Parts: sequence; structure tokens; C-alpha cells
Amino acid sequence: MSDVLKTTVYVATQRQEDLLAAWKVLRRHFGDHDVPSTLLGVSVLGYRNQLVEVEAIAALP
Repeated sequence: MSDVLKTTVYVATQRQEDLLAAWKVLRRHFGDHDVPSTLLGVSVLGYRNQLVEVEAIAALP
């Protein structure tokens, strides 16, 4: 996770509470490694029953 430079998180919801719940999970996994992130609520994702998609950009040293 320390190689991640930026994330974009897509959550299939219209509810702000669901966005917050997804954000808390992401933050728990990243710990103190605070990267620029975008959090978006969307109407649908690509796979049946998919609720969250995380896109991450990383660079290896």
C-alpha cells in the first residue's frame, strides 16, 4: 500500500452513509499512508452485484 500515489473509489449508491462506510474501510487499510483520493457515488458498476471499485495508481521505487 505504501507505493500507492492516488486512489479513486466508486461506490454504487446514492446514500452518503454508504460512501462514508466505504471510505472508512479504505482508510483503515491505508493507515497513516494518506494519499490523494477521489470518492464517487455512481448509479451502477460493471459487474452484477458489484458495490465498490477501487482504482489505484502506484509507483515502485
